[in-house]
Amino acid sequence: MSKYTEMTHEQVMAACKKYMTADQLAFVESAYQFAARAHEGQTRASGQPYIVHPTQVAGTLATLGLDPDTVAAGFLHDTVEDTSVTNNDIKEKFGADVAFIVDGVTKLNKYEYKSHKEFLAENHRKMLIAMAKDLRVILVKLADRLHNMHTLEHLRPDKQRRIAAETLDIYAPLADRLGIGTIKWELEDMSFHYMNPEEYYKIVSMMDAKRSEREGYIKDAIDYLRGTLDSLGIKYDISGRPKHIYSIYKKMVNKHKDFNEIYDLLAVRVIVPTVKDCYAVLGAVHTKWKPMPGRFKDYIAMPKANGYQSLHTTIIGPGGKPLEIQIRTEEMHEVAEYGVAAHWAYKRGNFQGVDEKDGGALDIGREILELQKDSSDADEFMEAVHSDIFADKVYVFTPKGEVYELPKGSVTLDFAYAIHTQVGDHAIGAKVNDKLVPLDYKLKNGDVVDILTQSNARPSRDWAEMVKTSRAKNKIRRYFRDVDREESVARGKNELTDLLKENGLSAKEYLDKSHIDEVLDHFSFKTDEDMYAAIGFGNMSALSIYNRLTADLRRQQEEERQKQFEAKIMSAGQQAAASSV
Repeated sequence: MSKYTEMTHEQVMAACKKYMTADQLAFVESAYQFAARAHEGQTRASGQPYIVHPTQVAGTLATLGLDPDTVAAGFLHDTVEDTSVTNNDIKEKFGADVAFIVDGVTKLNKYEYKSHKEFLAENHRKMLIAMAKDLRVILVKLADRLHNMHTLEHLRPDKQRRIAAETLDIYAPLADRLGIGTIKWELEDMSFHYMNPEEYYKIVSMMDAKRSEREGYIKDAIDYLRGTLDSLGIKYDISGRPKHIYSIYKKMVNKHKDFNEIYDLLAVRVIVPTVKDCYAVLGAVHTKWKPMPGRFKDYIAMPKANGYQSLHTTIIGPGGKPLEIQIRTEEMHEVAEYGVAAHWAYKRGNFQGVDEKDGGALDIGREILELQKDSSDADEFMEAVHSDIFADKVYVFTPKGEVYELPKGSVTLDFAYAIHTQVGDHAIGAKVNDKLVPLDYKLKNGDVVDILTQSNARPSRDWAEMVKTSRAKNKIRRYFRDVDREESVARGKNELTDLLKENGLSAKEYLDKSHIDEVLDHFSFKTDEDMYAAIGFGNMSALSIYNRLTADLRRQQEEERQKQFEAKIMSAGQQAAASSV
């Protein structure tokens, strides 16, 4: 793992001073002083004063160049959870934005949940929904998790593994989806170290064993490449690229390769001023060296979901060894390292909400809000987040050239529902690259997809098992819930009407507004359709509704029977008295 150096309060403020005004610096300083007083006397598991942790969180955010509210929230992020400070205190002192961010990263009360799993799922959902409204929430949380991982050695082994697993499952994918490569790589390598130390140190050992040989090869390749680049007459920066341990492990496992078969252990990065220069360098590289088939990726023409752009090519380099070369502009490199902090939030100064014109990393906000709307509980929501947002992607096109991003493994029916619910509901097939394919055709990168529809076509119940995305599954299930509801409403109304008739009562008289409103209020139904659907689905018996509808009638009948009974008793008594006389 990389050596970690903690920042002092003074160093954090020095980082802020590089881009903040005097008033903004004073604001951030007041947040530090407030947090220091709130956490006074508290210590971490490491034995350090607690304020060291929020200082590191604020330091990471300041290093990313984030706005004063975000850095202040970094200092304050644990005050509501771990001290007597309330969110209203934060709002009153530092404003609504800082209070929202702090609330977004504050855990729920675990005593309100039946299990730790339910507690975690609800916490993750709370954080992600807050993040969809203001991305600064997750930036603070990622900075928080980064320092927690750096100090994980002070916890019990079981807690180390649990926190590392959660980091690899939730936080590293979030950093990746937001394009923050610097944090993603650190989180992955540290998590891997605690979850599988044997494999971690095995890879480290193999890397160390051939380090000098590898570094010598990279140096020779760079020297050779400089001659080619100098002939182009453009400015450039060239360097070797370190490979991250967890990414090596993933390639060994996923592609069933030995350590020595991983091509991009050896890599060179070239940074140039313009996009035109990127392609000029690519042409020069392919002229000098033979590219390996299937190993060229143009992420400039087709950026990744997180905004990442670069040209990747693997060539047969000096000595016949494979060598990966990445080519990008300085701005692309900033985005690759710092994600939304570089290309969106930090430069545009607009962190809140999700704008329809924004793409790339911002799409995650829209996706999260859609998944939340379609999910019935926190577990279902988190399952949808994993399958739709954290999964590897494929990129496909409409016939008009519009690009759609879908999880790898998606089929044409997923694409249909991604376009619009009505397109999915009425789909009968598709054309992919001008060839007819079925709705379960698995999409590949670059496919041009045209969905075929018919106005009278309807979804099939087995479609929910066919599609990959939670979005499509939920839309299909909702269609059948609506269809089933219509049938259940009709079935429930018929059951209740028949029961009234069997007892010699008029449905028109007892299903009027006054009777129905009394039943709705008593059973807490919102509409009469909800009541009928409950009967039709079997959630409520028609007899229970009947009894409530006819309560007044049955009370009157009971009173009448009681009167008749009393009259009979009185009459019998009178007859007995008369006969005794």
